[in-house]
Amino acid sequence: MSSFRLITTYSPWLVLACLAAGLLYAWLLYSKRTPWPRSVNYGLAFLRFAVVSFLCFLLLGPLVRYISNSTQKPTIVFAVDNSQSVSLFTDSVQLKQAQTNLQNLRSKLESEGFLTNVKTLGTTAPPQNLEELQYEAEATNLSQLLSNIRNEYAQQNLAGVVLLSDGIINQGTSPTYANYNYTIYPIAVGDTVPKKDIVLASLRYNKVTYSGNRFPLEAELLHEGFGGATATVVLKENGKTLERKTISLKANQSIQQVPFQVMAGGLGKRHYEVEVVPQQGEFTTLNNTKHAYIDVVKGKIKILVAAAAPHPDIKALRAAIESNENYETELFIPGLTTLKQQDYDVAVLHQLPGRTSGGEAALNLVRQKNLPALYIVGPQSDLGGFNNLNVGIRINSPGQTDEVTSAINPNFSTFKVAEEATERLQQFPPATVPYGDYQLTPNTETVLYQQVGRVRTNKPLLTVQTVGDKRNAALLASGTWQWRLTEAANHEQAAVYDKLITNLVQLLSAPRNKKRLNVYPVQNEYTNSDEIRFEAEAYNEALEPIYGQNITLEVRNEAGEKKTFNFANGENQAGVNIGTLPGGRYTYAASARINNSLQQDKGEFIVDELQLEALNAVADHNLLYQLASNTNSRLYYPAQFGQLEAAILNADYKNVIYSSEELNDLVDMKWLFFVILFLICSEWFIRKYNGSY
Repeated sequence: MSSFRLITTYSPWLVLACLAAGLLYAWLLYSKRTPWPRSVNYGLAFLRFAVVSFLCFLLLGPLVRYISNSTQKPTIVFAVDNSQSVSLFTDSVQLKQAQTNLQNLRSKLESEGFLTNVKTLGTTAPPQNLEELQYEAEATNLSQLLSNIRNEYAQQNLAGVVLLSDGIINQGTSPTYANYNYTIYPIAVGDTVPKKDIVLASLRYNKVTYSGNRFPLEAELLHEGFGGATATVVLKENGKTLERKTISLKANQSIQQVPFQVMAGGLGKRHYEVEVVPQQGEFTTLNNTKHAYIDVVKGKIKILVAAAAPHPDIKALRAAIESNENYETELFIPGLTTLKQQDYDVAVLHQLPGRTSGGEAALNLVRQKNLPALYIVGPQSDLGGFNNLNVGIRINSPGQTDEVTSAINPNFSTFKVAEEATERLQQFPPATVPYGDYQLTPNTETVLYQQVGRVRTNKPLLTVQTVGDKRNAALLASGTWQWRLTEAANHEQAAVYDKLITNLVQLLSAPRNKKRLNVYPVQNEYTNSDEIRFEAEAYNEALEPIYGQNITLEVRNEAGEKKTFNFANGENQAGVNIGTLPGGRYTYAASARINNSLQQDKGEFIVDELQLEALNAVADHNLLYQLASNTNSRLYYPAQFGQLEAAILNADYKNVIYSSEELNDLVDMKWLFFVILFLICSEWFIRKYNGSY
């Protein structure tokens, strides 16, 4: 149902003035003697009267107000917890009957004038016939399910939600903490009686360890009904038993830990499996196994931090570097510490070469080992000696200093700067830099520019030079310890400063990538419910990115089974989605022919097997009861569908009428122009036809 009204921005009495203007114009034009009959004259006068009056009326700024009304029936959403735990721990006959009754209830409500819809966990579209529903979701997040319904139906007549669930949640927050603007009618399924079972609840371990070291791996067991018995826990790698432990299950302690010490052998991702040997009378053995995937690396990256003299910057730099657990530093200050002859990966040289002697040993070591280095320039630096190092920048200074802050170079993309860096860098106190002219070599990029007050200059503050496989960096600022201190005081953690320094160390320690084909998964670890996506980069001989290359990707599981995918890389494409995979360690190999040259890349990734639904076999009907109470409803059981139907019908949900109003300027209606044009043309044609103008 809709209606419209015509309103003006001026007094309606002015409409009479518009009519008077039209009447006066017509009288002045057609009151004289004319060569055509009187009836034609009256018709022409009326046409002119209508046109002039309407044009005057448009000057009043008339508006057309449209009001449209729509009636919306009440909606009942059937939200079904289609997680695996529902089918695992609910009697199959009872569950099937509940689905049939749920579908019958839906049909009954539709016949009574309700709108209905079905929602389930996950993103897969549910079947509209509830009897065809499959319980395959690998995690339960009822809070997300109910919140999504609330958001989707925010502007609709949502009467209530019928929720079929066992109340077991293993992801997200408890839905009882949220406020819902609709009534929830929970139907409780599952069994609330504790089952006799042993559950391998979790594994605790570090995801990265070092080759040749022993690392701890701890299994956590839950047991019910096995107090006083013994259980055997087996640790395996690639199917081979590494260690076996037998423990006593204490009657008064339902949670027990089983520690293992594992020797990390080899490099790369290692797959370990922990299994509790099944016991007689266990309710299920689906929760007796857990998998651990550990990345075994060569060892920590060693960074030499050398300085001409003690300085607060050194403490800040070491703290930033060691915020990454894969890095360790060794300090050398002439006269205070000795220079240890180790296999360093990177050097950080603070005000070296310096004006005073003592730092030559560190400089010689960097030169002999050809180490990538971060050079930090300060008031005690020997600028002449620094320029002779040829690290991509030359400084011509009269010996004066300047106080500057930093600004990010938006064109630098070799590594990502933290999102909040731009804002936080502006809050850092000024640092001391050499005043003078700076000259960059072509193989040097600027990471940070100097900023004086609010003006960003073109003078570099932090640079990175690339020479073959080696990189060097130069930070032309002294006193950056204040940056870290200020950020930690303002934001609790010095995230931007630490990330900047660790990114520099990572960039310097990593060999320059000369591969012309780079194919990689978006993440290193997935779960078996995640869709796995690969991205690809291809380069020509000059290492410039090129697009449209046909790439073949082969993915193999631990058993050697292979899947092949073909795709093309594009500037704005998102690579290839290979779907979901079962849990395990996977290797991949990619190949492409670039300019008639075969290029290859390979790697590995992990898919973690989720077993959340098998961990808890006891239904939580108390959670469903609280949900119902919070929305002024009650808890129902599968035998009470008749009561549920009566409760919904007796709630007397009403249709809701939604009204919308729209105002439009009358002058904006294009069809009125053609009406006026038609009237004017008609008047002209009649006058012309009758021998006049």
